[in-house]
Amino acid sequence: MQPAVRYSPDVETVTLDEPQVIRALSDTLRDILETTSRDYGHAVRAVHAKSHGILRGELEVLADLPAELAQGIFAKAGRYGAIIRISTNPGDLLHDSISVPRGLSLKVIGVGGERLDGAEGQNQDFIFVNGPAFPAPDPAAFLKNLKLLAKTTDRAEWAKRGLSAVLRGAEKALETVGGESATLQTLGGAPNVHPLGETYYTQTAFRFGDHIAKLSLEPASDSLTRHAGRIIDTRGRPDAIRETVAADMQAGDAVWNLRAQLCRDLDRMPVEDPSVLWDESLSPFVTVARLHVLAQTGWTEDSAELVDEHMRFSVWTGVQAHRPLGAINRARREPYRMSADFRSAFNGCPIHEPARQDKT
Repeated sequence: MQPAVRYSPDVETVTLDEPQVIRALSDTLRDILETTSRDYGHAVRAVHAKSHGILRGELEVLADLPAELAQGIFAKAGRYGAIIRISTNPGDLLHDSISVPRGLSLKVIGVGGERLDGAEGQNQDFIFVNGPAFPAPDPAAFLKNLKLLAKTTDRAEWAKRGLSAVLRGAEKALETVGGESATLQTLGGAPNVHPLGETYYTQTAFRFGDHIAKLSLEPASDSLTRHAGRIIDTRGRPDAIRETVAADMQAGDAVWNLRAQLCRDLDRMPVEDPSVLWDESLSPFVTVARLHVLAQTGWTEDSAELVDEHMRFSVWTGVQAHRPLGAINRARREPYRMSADFRSAFNGCPIHEPARQDKT
């Protein structure tokens, strides 16, 4: 196996049109925010608006990791408080029969290290999706996909449910011939799977101390793995996912493996194009920490009030040792902050970083 690539700033390449595309991304997200806040009389996130699980847990960094993996917040064994938010990607609050990709945001509480510019608090955020590759190779393609999603905002929900059923059928047909469509899945063609049984990926690359890596959260306990591939029945249940997560998280303690995949070849494992799947035969995912969540109600009004209204999750909240890399991550920075600031101003509700003593 080749040695891990050493991190240096020149692994990134900024294109001339990137600032213009990022401004357009912010404008598109603002359009979504203005539409939904007008409809609801309340501002929600421009993407991943609806939470389905809010959990309090603990991240255990493993002892005796090899030197190339003992990096950043994983440099030494320890335990950190953690907040987990499970969601789906649209910017409006939809009936759960409209099936779209699952997301999982992880906030690790009270980490040390030099902060990223503008990163408030003392926490480290990681954002995961239940697919290993990002659906767009660059910010321009990301913008195109986001505009398609924006066009579905503020449309009749009954039509969205019908469209989702059609798209799921089209996606299933595509899979039978060995393909899949990120666009179909984003617009409502993703399988309506149980989020607790899914494996999640950062999709984009991050600095990993001296190296570069992508991260993944993999179900490890039987309380999670038994839900793998399980389809949630949403008939007559607009909030079926959160009802299911709320109940199933009470059945037993849950454990995820947090794994790192080190970059070992910049040509075959590119930083700037996250649509390229990093080959695990070149560099497998290796567990560096475990996320422990004791049995608890998986979603409550009180926990959602705290996390959905008072917190934000951003790949740019964290330490320099886990700096987000590549154009898609750079394109997330200002639009995501704008979204959080919009919510805070519209709702008159300050957003803050939780400290160790905060409880959900």
